[in-house]
Amino acid sequence: MTEEPGHQDVPRFALVAAAVLVLGTTILAGIARRTDIGTTHVPEAGIVQVRDLRFEDLADGGVAVRDADTGQVVQRFAPGTNAFARGVLRGLARERRRESFGQEQPFRLTHWSDGRLSLDDPATGRHVDLEVFGPTNSAVFTGLMSAATPSS
Repeated sequence: MTEEPGHQDVPRFALVAAAVLVLGTTILAGIARRTDIGTTHVPEAGIVQVRDLRFEDLADGGVAVRDADTGQVVQRFAPGTNAFARGVLRGLARERRRESFGQEQPFRLTHWSDGRLSLDDPATGRHVDLEVFGPTNSAVFTGLMSAATPSS
């Protein structure tokens, strides 16, 4: 009997070795996952400052940013400016509309001890880490955190 040209049997040892490798890797991955071996844990950052804000569309196309506690305007975005902030707020507002929430509950701007800045919508549970969009974009929200409420 002659073998077909180009046909070779795979040695039994190679098949057994491959099966042992796959099974061993699967077992080790399962053990590591259950015991946290090889995982890195980042310490949780503490809150440095929190500010609850409301964003109100103005008739001229601008946006008034109000301190939720006092109702005072802390900043105004002129029409056609702050495209990043408007985009973030549009996304959060769209989520509120989709879930049939109103504008009663303010958004929460948080400055964390590790330098991060986040914007949360307590109504929907949405969370946006602002620093991932770069320092120029997150600077708009940093300014909102430090903007003083005008005295009457």
